[in-house]
Amino acid sequence: MNLFLKSKLAKLIKGQSRADVPGWVLVVLMTTALVTGIWSIAAPKLTTILRNSLDAMGGIR
Repeated sequence: MNLFLKSKLAKLIKGQSRADVPGWVLVVLMTTALVTGIWSIAAPKLTTILRNSLDAMGGIR
């Protein structure tokens, strides 16, 4: 890289904020909780749908 690009990259890196780490941790934890909750409710129904579909496909042969 030439000197101009290196200086621009250094300014860009120094100028960026580090972001809100606790906020991102909270978003990840809340998303995980939502996915776990929805999955626990939907898993039995999805299992039934998949089992019925596979049984129907077995009857085709």
